[in-house]
Amino acid sequence: MTPLEIRVEAGDITQAKANAIVVGLFEGIKTPGGATAALDRAMDGAISRLIEDGEIKGKEGEVTVIHTLGRLPAARVAVVGLGKQEQFSLQKVRDATATALRHLRRLGCQTVASVVLGAGAGGLDPQECAQAMAEGAVMGLYRFRRYKAEEDEREVQELTLVEMQQERLEALRRGVGLGITLAQAANHARDLANEPANILTPVEMARRAQDLAQDAGLECEVWEEGRIREMGMGALLGVAAGSAQPPRLIVMRYRGRPGSPETVGLLGKGITFDSGGISLKPAQGMEEMKGDMSGAAAVIACMWALGKLRPPINVTAILPVAENMPSGSALKPGDILRARNGKTIEVINTDAEGRLILADAICYARELGLSPLIDVATLTGAMAIALGPAATGFFANDDALAQRIMQAAEKSGERMWRFPIIQEYRESLRSDVADIKNVGDRYGGAISAAEFLRFFVEETPWAHIDMAPTDNVDRDKGIWVKGATGIPTRTLVHLLLHMAQEE
Repeated sequence: MTPLEIRVEAGDITQAKANAIVVGLFEGIKTPGGATAALDRAMDGAISRLIEDGEIKGKEGEVTVIHTLGRLPAARVAVVGLGKQEQFSLQKVRDATATALRHLRRLGCQTVASVVLGAGAGGLDPQECAQAMAEGAVMGLYRFRRYKAEEDEREVQELTLVEMQQERLEALRRGVGLGITLAQAANHARDLANEPANILTPVEMARRAQDLAQDAGLECEVWEEGRIREMGMGALLGVAAGSAQPPRLIVMRYRGRPGSPETVGLLGKGITFDSGGISLKPAQGMEEMKGDMSGAAAVIACMWALGKLRPPINVTAILPVAENMPSGSALKPGDILRARNGKTIEVINTDAEGRLILADAICYARELGLSPLIDVATLTGAMAIALGPAATGFFANDDALAQRIMQAAEKSGERMWRFPIIQEYRESLRSDVADIKNVGDRYGGAISAAEFLRFFVEETPWAHIDMAPTDNVDRDKGIWVKGATGIPTRTLVHLLLHMAQEE
């Protein structure tokens, strides 16, 4: 895939030389303004006539392509709908950019010029709009095609943001730079989660984490099975016991404030395939379980972005990685595991494996003194049932941390919803034969899963992001492309950038 180049240039959009020009239009607008009006005049009122005829409505997701027939240096003008002006946001900018560029790619356009959507009549900050457009372009044009012998090779190779005001150029370029890094990070997470499990084994996932760490100038340590056993991580070993693929523990370190001992801990669930183990999942949809390592993928990608952006903060990522498979050596319901901190766990359901491997990661993170801890996991179907596919749920035992996560999600456009921690649900995890069991009652399953993790977290400031509802999508829409989403990579990066500013 040819990498997309995004540039910012001063100039008049009507004079841009490209295969296509992109401008936006709000729903219900009858008389275009700004750059859209200038293009309309240059094309003898073609846009106005199409608005009058009802062909251009400005609805979200709408793209209307008009051939200029020599009236402009560009061959086409694409008018992308921005939706209702009162509901406009940076996420609408991302989605409109992604939608327009995918449409133009299908037409074979390699070079595209655009105004900075949202920076005029939209009333949004120009730098943030440029950032959003870069995110929309890089994420919206993403395709996972490495296993397809025959595929459409057309690609948009160049996007130029054309700005009339010279004094805005530097800020726009900063916005584009940050947007590209954020989007590339999300795409790294997507690449990992879209890989089939016969390719992305725990060993291969660790190797790719090392490659990304090297590219970003991070420290990366990989523990093999013997080291994991020496460290007493019985929960991780228990989950891995049924697979021919050995587990790995990945430790990535970014040191942006070397003089400070304070270090944030990021933890990610890395189940490279989840059959459910002996508590076998239904066959329907099981192929999607190759993405049960999406939490770890998001953390790896976030660490890569930190290495590229270099904020003044220390972050250590701990990623337990394993397959959950049924076999003669597999973990069984009724088995008892001993976690790194010595606590014992009665296994009631082997399909509740993510919390088991995270328990060992949490124990190790606490030994290292990492704080706050933020774990990311496709943990429960209960969360997907509770929220549906439009939002990610999270828990936090620290209100300030929860507020920061909400602010970061607002910046990224990755919708988050905070769930309550309910102490009484810990009662359902009481075991007659061990310190805790790995599942509780059927109802409130996402909350009892969080309570299981909190048993190991104890009083450390902590947040648990259950991304099960949003780890993949079944169709293209805006910046989301069918397959893995890369959520919550960009939220994590925004969170850590904000925390670095507070230091």
